Amino acid sequence: MAVSSSGIVAGLTAAALATVGYLAHQASQALPPGLGRTQADVAPAAGVSKAPPRARKDPAALPGGSGKGARVVYSLRGDRVWLVGEDETVTRTFEVHPSAVDPAPGSYSVTSRSNAVTGSDGVPVEHVVRFTSVDDVVIGFSAAVDDSTAAPAPKVKVRTGGIRESREDGEAMWTFATIGRKVVVVR
Repeated sequence: MAVSSSGIVAGLTAAALATVGYLAHQASQALPPGLGRTQADVAPAAGVSKAPPRARKDPAALPGGSGKGARVVYSLRGDRVWLVGEDETVTRTFEVHPSAVDPAPGSYSVTSRSNAVTGSDGVPVEHVVRFTSVDDVVIGFSAAVDDSTAAPAPKVKVRTGGIRESREDGEAMWTFATIGRKVVVVR
């Protein structure tokens, strides 16, 4: 029996459509109620218990294992900072823009501060809070006076350690992170 090329194409197309349909069905079953499915769609059969769906983790939630007491917590993966009081209350959280050089995860202390300087990338910065160095690159938080958060221009060949925050967040950091304040870096 001879098989024509159009017959092969038709067979492959049918198989592809069946696969896509199956995958779409599987994906729709993974959606929580309210996102394309109703509660009736996900109700378990009589006598079968169903575990509640896992909630998405809040990206602004304080990471576990970040220590105790008053501290600054900096997430390398989340590019986020939390200011945590003695009573474990998060007083502020905000996004930051990382520098070219990251500190290793661990516990540090604020070692120095400067109200206003020029950053290693040539940008005037304020509310600088430094806590470590990596291969002679000083690492700390700062806010650009012009409120920019962009990475240094490609023409700048300097390895920078300034973790940029908005001016408003920089002011909060400045008030909170005095000399000796614990800084915890997490992945």
